[in-house]
Amino acid sequence: MRVFSSSFAAFVCFFLAGLAPAEALLATDPALGAPMVPAHATAGTLLVRSDDDQALRPMPMLSTDVAISVTGLIARTAVTQYFHNPTDEWLEGIYVFPLPQNAAVDTLEMRIGERVVVGEIKERGEAKRIYEQAKAAGKKAALLEQERPNIFTTSVAGIHPGGTVGVRIEYQRELDYRDGGFSLRFPMVVGPRYVPGSPTVEGFAGTGWAENTDQVPDGARITPVVADPAGGPINPVAIQVTLNAGVPVTVASPSHAIRTASKDGELHIELQAGPVPAERDFVLEWRPAPTDAPRAALFTETFNGETYALLMVMPPSGEALPAKRLAREVIFVIDTSGSMAGTSFREARTALRLALKRLSPRDSFNIVAFDSTAQRLYRRSVAATPERIGHALRRIEALTADGGTEMLAALKLALDGNTASSGVRQVVFITDGAVGNETALFDFIKSHIGASRLFTVGIGSAPNGYFMRRAAEAGRGTFTYIGRPEEVQTKMSELFARLESPVLGDIAVQWPGVVTEVFPERIPDLYLGEPLVMVVKASQLTGAVHFSGMRARARWQQSVTLSGGAAQGGIARLFARRKIDAVNLEQGYLRRELGREQARVQVRSKIVELGLAYHLVTRHTSLVAVEKERSIPAGEKVKPWPVPVNLPAGWEMEAIWGEDPDDASSTAMIAMMTKAAPSPADKGRKQQDELRKSAPTSQDALLVALNQRLPQTATSASLLLLAGLLLLGVALLLRRRGRA
Repeated sequence: MRVFSSSFAAFVCFFLAGLAPAEALLATDPALGAPMVPAHATAGTLLVRSDDDQALRPMPMLSTDVAISVTGLIARTAVTQYFHNPTDEWLEGIYVFPLPQNAAVDTLEMRIGERVVVGEIKERGEAKRIYEQAKAAGKKAALLEQERPNIFTTSVAGIHPGGTVGVRIEYQRELDYRDGGFSLRFPMVVGPRYVPGSPTVEGFAGTGWAENTDQVPDGARITPVVADPAGGPINPVAIQVTLNAGVPVTVASPSHAIRTASKDGELHIELQAGPVPAERDFVLEWRPAPTDAPRAALFTETFNGETYALLMVMPPSGEALPAKRLAREVIFVIDTSGSMAGTSFREARTALRLALKRLSPRDSFNIVAFDSTAQRLYRRSVAATPERIGHALRRIEALTADGGTEMLAALKLALDGNTASSGVRQVVFITDGAVGNETALFDFIKSHIGASRLFTVGIGSAPNGYFMRRAAEAGRGTFTYIGRPEEVQTKMSELFARLESPVLGDIAVQWPGVVTEVFPERIPDLYLGEPLVMVVKASQLTGAVHFSGMRARARWQQSVTLSGGAAQGGIARLFARRKIDAVNLEQGYLRRELGREQARVQVRSKIVELGLAYHLVTRHTSLVAVEKERSIPAGEKVKPWPVPVNLPAGWEMEAIWGEDPDDASSTAMIAMMTKAAPSPADKGRKQQDELRKSAPTSQDALLVALNQRLPQTATSASLLLLAGLLLLGVALLLRRRGRA
């Protein structure tokens, strides 16, 4: 079936390429791939030939250019998405894509040839109405909506036959700084999410493979159709980075091969292979010499008459304070769900092995494994003796990845209210975070963290960064990202060096009276190599801010003068982004105090106010751009085309959407138990059935992806008839040759 589908699609695409308008070929020429013969084309591939090139080349129906400019502690990014329409119908492109979870998105531009239409910020419902009215009136329009802080939807109405429409999105974000080095991560693909709950007709309309449920009312909006990997990768992305660090740095990318060039004191970085499929996150890291590493940095901006500042302060290094290894109780949580199958799960098990081997006899530990259900290795944490560690290592070898992602069940076992630990209680959560019910999980963590600290370890090519970071913040811990197997040793060693070191706690900050708001509002404990980063709003920046804290019974104090900071645009919007995050985190508390509906109204009102004031895309505000004149001929209908996405690199389609998932992982979890327990397969069957009902099988996903990438109704009846006659002729010819 797959071979026939691929061959048929390649033939049809080859035939259509000969009839494609010349202007379509010229418009997309820069995006064309390497020469290809029709026999090698995979499902959904469109082969075209430009005027000055006789070779057939594949043309993507969606391509993306990314330009990142880094100055100081802020990265400004422009993402331009090109929607190519190779059909003779008018299309509406709908693309669900990721951005960094701390991105402050403030710009939308729609580009049609030489024309540029700039988007305006509106309340989400109003923006949607404006977009739909424009589409109905025959005007080109673009709409940018936020589904999660790291998931967005671009809708583009009126992509003309044989043409291209570009949509440019801009945002800024803070950089990550740890252990003397900077890093940024640009996510490229939204991986399939586990959507728990019972299907409901209520919720947000969407084009995804999942249904809306009572636990995830927007399930259909965060689950874009996944193209079968057998058809080859799609959605190419080109990335260029301009890095102005101010000092010499060494640059590396653990995710992609890069090449660098220096010009006028700046580093210019691009992908060595050119455009790459949108199937894994791009990560860039750079490190100044130790003598050039910042001890404190201040950046300021004036916005609407008020002053905003981004302040980073480095606490003393490990050598500056007495160090004593902590006695700890460590709870390891490992995700064994289907989304982890393949490379991710091998990385996760390797990380867990390394973590176990670093424990000392003074430590105690336990392991929680979860898929559709969760189980503990031991009833209570046990001493980290060589015998116990050896026993645990043998048990984790029996684990396999399959089933659903019932993360709440795992958190209930890990954060079970145990406060009798004699040491620091640390929960290390190893997962890809592929869930849709993040808000419920954050609420549980915040209300049950107690004396524990939660450290998330994001595994795989495209983990859910929003969940990983926000869960760590709610659990007063940190987030570590491991994208490739060769990073496991280094990243886990760095993480545990921090967890084994005394924390800098009891942090107090004294601000001068001119400062009116500060985020984060509550200063978390800091671990070795971590900076204190704050965004403030002030009537003016004068005086000094004083810091103090305790580490290993030693007092730390430091003062920073609030003057002389470098001017930097975008800080006001970073402040607004942090304030919106704080408002969202208040939602659980407000529900208990005011009731669900009143809390929802209050949170929504605050977010709308911030989004409109700072021109930001939020959960409740959107950017919309509409051309002035009608361009769609009267009587033409715009056909929706949800853009399919790649399966993240290293994921296994069958493990996510298998027809009959086996009980291997459930059996393995039972093997972990020291005593017999009810079968996790029995206890979790209902949730697994719900997932299978809401997700297509691998074959269904392939058929849907084929329909999406090359719409069945995208050609006229006469063309289809002609194609059918040609196919019939080919079949008769092959039959005669066979008889001969």
